[in-house]
Amino acid sequence: MRRGAPQDQELVVFRADQRSGPRQLLTLYNPTGAALRFRVLCTAPAKYTVFDAEGYVKPQSCIDIVIRHVAPNPSHYDVQDRFRIELSEEGTEGRVVGRKDITSVLRAPAYPLKLQGQPDPTPHPGPPSWTAPPTAQHFPENPHPQLATSSFLLFLLTGIVSVAFLLLPLQDELGSQLPQILHVSLGQKLVAAYVLGLLTMVFLRT
Repeated sequence: MRRGAPQDQELVVFRADQRSGPRQLLTLYNPTGAALRFRVLCTAPAKYTVFDAEGYVKPQSCIDIVIRHVAPNPSHYDVQDRFRIELSEEGTEGRVVGRKDITSVLRAPAYPLKLQGQPDPTPHPGPPSWTAPPTAQHFPENPHPQLATSSFLLFLLTGIVSVAFLLLPLQDELGSQLPQILHVSLGQKLVAAYVLGLLTMVFLRT
Protein backbone atom coordinates (compact mmCIF):
# COMPACT_ATOMS: atom_id res chain seq x y z
CA MET A 1 0.00 0.00 0.00
CA ARG A 2 1.08 3.50 -0.67
CA ARG A 3 0.25 6.35 1.59
CA GLY A 4 0.07 10.06 0.83
CA ALA A 5 -2.23 12.95 0.20
CA PRO A 6 -4.29 12.73 -3.01
CA GLN A 7 -2.95 16.10 -4.11
CA ASP A 8 0.48 14.48 -4.49
CA GLN A 9 -0.67 11.19 -6.00
CA GLU A 10 -1.13 10.78 -9.73
CA LEU A 11 -0.98 6.99 -10.08
CA VAL A 12 -2.19 4.18 -7.83
CA VAL A 13 -0.77 0.75 -8.64
CA PHE A 14 -2.53 -2.44 -7.55
CA ARG A 15 -0.61 -5.73 -7.51
CA ALA A 16 -2.50 -8.90 -8.36
CA ASP A 17 -0.18 -10.99 -6.17
CA GLN A 18 -0.79 -9.12 -2.91
CA ARG A 19 -1.48 -11.66 -0.18
CA SER A 20 -4.37 -9.73 1.32
CA GLY A 21 -5.79 -8.90 -2.10
CA PRO A 22 -4.96 -5.93 -4.32
CA ARG A 23 -5.66 -2.82 -2.27
CA GLN A 24 -4.31 0.66 -1.70
CA LEU A 25 -4.62 3.28 1.00
CA LEU A 26 -5.15 6.97 0.30
CA THR A 27 -4.83 9.60 2.99
CA LEU A 28 -7.01 12.66 2.51
CA TYR A 29 -5.81 15.70 4.46
CA ASN A 30 -7.81 18.83 5.20
CA PRO A 31 -5.46 21.76 5.88
CA THR A 32 -8.26 24.31 6.16
CA GLY A 33 -10.02 25.55 9.26
CA ALA A 34 -13.45 24.24 8.23
CA ALA A 35 -14.81 20.73 7.80
CA LEU A 36 -14.91 19.48 4.22
CA ARG A 37 -17.19 16.92 2.65
CA PHE A 38 -15.53 14.39 0.33
CA ARG A 39 -16.80 11.92 -2.24
CA VAL A 40 -14.89 9.28 -4.21
CA LEU A 41 -16.02 8.54 -7.78
CA CYS A 42 -14.70 5.91 -10.19
CA THR A 43 -14.97 5.17 -13.91
CA ALA A 44 -15.20 1.40 -13.23
CA PRO A 45 -17.12 1.00 -9.95
CA ALA A 46 -17.76 -2.72 -10.54
CA LYS A 47 -14.03 -3.45 -10.27
CA TYR A 48 -13.40 -1.66 -6.98
CA THR A 49 -14.68 -1.42 -3.44
CA VAL A 50 -14.09 1.90 -1.71
CA PHE A 51 -14.41 1.90 2.08
CA ASP A 52 -15.76 5.22 3.36
CA ALA A 53 -16.38 6.52 -0.15
CA GLU A 54 -18.27 9.48 1.26
CA GLY A 55 -17.96 11.48 4.44
CA TYR A 56 -16.41 14.47 6.17
CA VAL A 57 -12.88 15.49 7.05
CA LYS A 58 -12.48 17.56 10.18
CA PRO A 59 -10.40 20.75 10.07
CA GLN A 60 -6.65 20.22 10.29
CA SER A 61 -7.07 16.45 10.24
CA CYS A 62 -6.90 13.54 7.82
CA ILE A 63 -8.84 10.41 6.95
CA ASP A 64 -7.75 7.14 5.34
CA ILE A 65 -9.61 5.81 2.31
CA VAL A 66 -9.11 2.12 1.50
CA ILE A 67 -9.60 1.07 -2.12
CA ARG A 68 -9.73 -2.62 -2.96
CA HIS A 69 -9.60 -4.16 -6.42
CA VAL A 70 -12.24 -6.91 -6.45
CA ALA A 71 -11.66 -8.19 -10.00
CA PRO A 72 -7.93 -9.00 -10.33
CA ASN A 73 -8.43 -10.94 -13.56
CA PRO A 74 -5.74 -11.22 -16.25
CA SER A 75 -8.02 -9.33 -18.65
CA HIS A 76 -7.78 -6.32 -16.34
CA TYR A 77 -3.98 -6.22 -16.19
CA ASP A 78 -2.50 -2.87 -17.25
CA VAL A 79 -5.97 -1.39 -17.82
CA GLN A 80 -6.11 2.16 -16.53
CA ASP A 81 -9.11 3.37 -14.56
CA ARG A 82 -9.68 6.74 -12.98
CA PHE A 83 -10.78 7.88 -9.54
CA ARG A 84 -11.99 11.37 -8.73
CA ILE A 85 -12.03 12.81 -5.23
CA GLU A 86 -14.33 15.78 -4.88
CA LEU A 87 -14.20 18.17 -1.93
CA SER A 88 -17.01 20.50 -1.01
CA GLU A 89 -17.73 22.81 1.88
CA GLU A 90 -19.88 21.48 4.68
CA GLY A 91 -23.47 22.63 4.36
CA THR A 92 -23.17 23.79 0.74
CA GLU A 93 -25.30 21.90 -1.76
CA GLY A 94 -23.31 20.85 -4.82
CA ARG A 95 -20.59 23.46 -4.47
CA VAL A 96 -17.29 21.73 -5.17
CA VAL A 97 -14.25 23.54 -3.84
CA GLY A 98 -11.66 21.09 -5.12
CA ARG A 99 -11.16 17.86 -6.99
CA LYS A 100 -8.35 15.48 -7.83
CA ASP A 101 -8.20 12.81 -10.54
CA ILE A 102 -6.12 9.71 -9.81
CA THR A 103 -5.23 7.01 -12.31
CA SER A 104 -5.23 3.40 -11.15
CA VAL A 105 -3.76 0.34 -12.84
CA LEU A 106 -3.63 -3.36 -11.97
CA ARG A 107 -0.23 -4.99 -12.50
CA ALA A 108 0.28 -8.66 -13.21
CA PRO A 109 2.00 -10.72 -10.51
CA ALA A 110 5.77 -10.92 -10.57
CA TYR A 111 5.47 -14.69 -11.01
CA PRO A 112 2.62 -16.26 -13.02
CA LEU A 113 -0.09 -17.66 -10.79
CA LYS A 114 -1.33 -21.15 -11.60
CA LEU A 115 -5.11 -21.14 -11.98
CA GLN A 116 -6.90 -23.53 -9.68
CA GLY A 117 -8.33 -26.54 -11.51
CA GLN A 118 -6.29 -25.96 -14.68
CA PRO A 119 -4.63 -29.22 -15.81
CA ASP A 120 -0.88 -29.21 -15.94
CA PRO A 121 0.38 -30.82 -19.16
CA THR A 122 3.91 -31.20 -17.81
CA PRO A 123 4.37 -34.45 -15.87
CA HIS A 124 6.07 -34.23 -12.51
CA PRO A 125 8.07 -37.06 -10.96
CA GLY A 126 6.85 -36.21 -7.48
CA PRO A 127 3.80 -34.60 -5.86
CA PRO A 128 3.16 -30.92 -6.64
CA SER A 129 4.41 -28.28 -4.25
CA TRP A 130 0.97 -27.42 -2.91
CA THR A 131 -0.26 -30.96 -2.42
CA ALA A 132 -1.79 -31.44 1.00
CA PRO A 133 0.26 -33.70 3.27
CA PRO A 134 -1.03 -37.26 3.46
CA THR A 135 -3.19 -38.25 6.36
CA ALA A 136 -1.13 -39.35 9.30
CA GLN A 137 -1.12 -43.14 9.67
CA HIS A 138 -1.50 -44.64 13.12
CA PHE A 139 0.65 -47.69 13.56
CA PRO A 140 -0.19 -50.17 16.32
CA GLU A 141 1.95 -49.73 19.36
CA ASN A 142 4.44 -52.45 20.11
CA PRO A 143 3.10 -54.31 23.15
CA HIS A 144 6.67 -55.32 24.04
CA PRO A 145 8.81 -52.17 23.96
CA GLN A 146 12.48 -52.73 23.36
CA LEU A 147 15.00 -51.63 25.96
CA ALA A 148 17.53 -49.03 25.00
CA THR A 149 21.14 -50.17 24.81
CA SER A 150 22.20 -48.10 27.84
CA SER A 151 19.29 -49.40 29.94
CA PHE A 152 20.01 -52.98 28.90
CA LEU A 153 23.65 -52.70 29.94
CA LEU A 154 22.66 -51.16 33.28
CA PHE A 155 20.16 -53.93 33.99
CA LEU A 156 22.67 -56.58 32.94
CA LEU A 157 25.34 -55.16 35.24
CA THR A 158 22.86 -54.99 38.13
CA GLY A 159 21.87 -58.59 37.50
CA ILE A 160 25.49 -59.76 37.55
CA VAL A 161 26.10 -57.94 40.84
CA SER A 162 22.95 -59.49 42.33
CA VAL A 163 24.02 -63.00 41.29
CA ALA A 164 27.48 -62.36 42.74
CA PHE A 165 25.93 -61.34 46.08
CA LEU A 166 23.88 -64.55 46.11
CA LEU A 167 27.00 -66.64 45.50
CA LEU A 168 29.02 -65.01 48.27
CA PRO A 169 29.12 -66.79 51.65
CA LEU A 170 27.26 -65.52 54.71
CA GLN A 171 29.09 -63.66 57.46
CA ASP A 172 28.69 -66.47 59.99
CA GLU A 173 29.56 -69.22 57.50
CA LEU A 174 32.70 -71.15 58.48
CA GLY A 175 35.16 -72.93 56.25
CA SER A 176 35.05 -70.40 53.42
CA GLN A 177 38.34 -69.63 51.70
CA LEU A 178 37.21 -66.08 50.80
CA PRO A 179 38.34 -63.18 52.99
CA GLN A 180 35.91 -61.93 55.62
CA ILE A 181 35.29 -58.69 53.69
CA LEU A 182 33.57 -60.70 50.95
CA HIS A 183 31.13 -62.29 53.35
CA VAL A 184 27.63 -60.79 53.17
CA SER A 185 24.70 -60.72 55.53
CA LEU A 186 21.39 -62.49 55.05
CA GLY A 187 19.64 -59.17 54.50
CA GLN A 188 21.98 -58.30 51.64
CA LYS A 189 21.27 -61.64 50.00
CA LEU A 190 17.51 -61.05 50.32
CA VAL A 191 17.86 -57.63 48.69
CA ALA A 192 19.97 -59.13 45.87
CA ALA A 193 17.36 -61.86 45.33
CA TYR A 194 14.57 -59.27 45.22
CA VAL A 195 16.45 -57.12 42.69
CA LEU A 196 17.23 -60.17 40.58
CA GLY A 197 13.54 -61.07 40.55
CA LEU A 198 12.59 -57.59 39.37
CA LEU A 199 15.17 -57.73 36.59
CA THR A 200 13.86 -61.12 35.52
CA MET A 201 10.34 -59.67 35.17
CA VAL A 202 11.68 -56.76 33.11
CA PHE A 203 13.54 -59.07 30.73
CA LEU A 204 10.51 -61.35 30.37
CA ARG A 205 8.27 -58.39 29.40
CA THR A 206 10.69 -57.22 26.74
